[in-house]
Amino acid sequence: MDPVNVGVIGCGNISDLYFEAGKRFDDIQIVACADLAAERARAKAQAHGVPKACSVDALLADEEVEIVLNLTVPAAHFDVSRRALEAGRHVYGEKPLALAREEGRALLELAEKRSLLLGCAPDTVLGAGVQTARKAIDDGWIGEPVSATAFMQCHGHEGWHPDPEFYYAAGGGPLFDMGPYYLTALVTLLGPVAAVSAETRITFPERVITSEPKRGKRVPVEVPTHVAGLLRFRNDAVGVLVTSFDVWRTTLPCIEIHGTEGSMIVPDPNTFGGPVRVFRPGHDDWREIPLTHSYGEQSRGLGLADMARALGTGRAHRATGRLAFHVLDVMHALHEGAASGARLRIESACDRPAPMPMALREGQVDPEPAA
Repeated sequence: MDPVNVGVIGCGNISDLYFEAGKRFDDIQIVACADLAAERARAKAQAHGVPKACSVDALLADEEVEIVLNLTVPAAHFDVSRRALEAGRHVYGEKPLALAREEGRALLELAEKRSLLLGCAPDTVLGAGVQTARKAIDDGWIGEPVSATAFMQCHGHEGWHPDPEFYYAAGGGPLFDMGPYYLTALVTLLGPVAAVSAETRITFPERVITSEPKRGKRVPVEVPTHVAGLLRFRNDAVGVLVTSFDVWRTTLPCIEIHGTEGSMIVPDPNTFGGPVRVFRPGHDDWREIPLTHSYGEQSRGLGLADMARALGTGRAHRATGRLAFHVLDVMHALHEGAASGARLRIESACDRPAPMPMALREGQVDPEPAA
């Protein structure tokens, strides 16, 4: 099939990875880009050989664009995705799907009403690391999953990011920043979440930027910077999720899954590769297992390419809006549960995305059809 034409809205830090993806994957090509700062869009177009740099309105009106790739800041995700869907374009966006539940739900309903595809990062779960872990779990290597632990702990981003203010504003914080990677991985491995409870705190009421060019600027903190949650999955597994911008250093693993017949260390869900390690009765230590799937290196855009392939073939795509909405719902419930002290049921649901095929060549998301 011919590659699907993609228009990028938002030419910030992460956009370079997606512009490279447009050259890497068989099923997509980037034909236009736009940004509120017109000069930034022109610079990216020139740097990456994109034919057209234009305004957001012009990109949304461009009939050549089939998928809008929404790389704007989180506060703009809903409005840009809504406008793209209303313009008749399929949409794939960076996480989170939206800031508010109502916004996420509205996007799902609009996409369904218009028979359009809606997709959302993270797509790291489609890489070799999480896919290998999933296959091992599905094949019974650790028996029935019993519990999971997930830890994302650091001391914030004001020491390296040039514009870190949004990490501490509404829609930011460690849960909404990094939680989508961890929760999407857990749902991919174990299925949807049924109920949550949590505790949160704001440790420092303001942060001081130590990166350039805003060194010395004080940033008020509006959101919890330490979130400790308990998760009950629909398959009856129990999970612990901790996300924090208040931890100086840690040795805790990113994700562990424990089952009736063994335990597994899952690699960092903010990466695509391994290693995956398993411990079973009779082992004297963890044993690394070979990666079974492709895309073990940086592969941002894999979910976008998968959605483009689905658009051309009619199959379901994997990094769906419904999965992203379930993750958004869980994150809001964790904050709400902490505020109320209640255990909250999760009303939304989603299917585990289909596993990725094995032995894909570079640039593929589906195997070659049989001759």
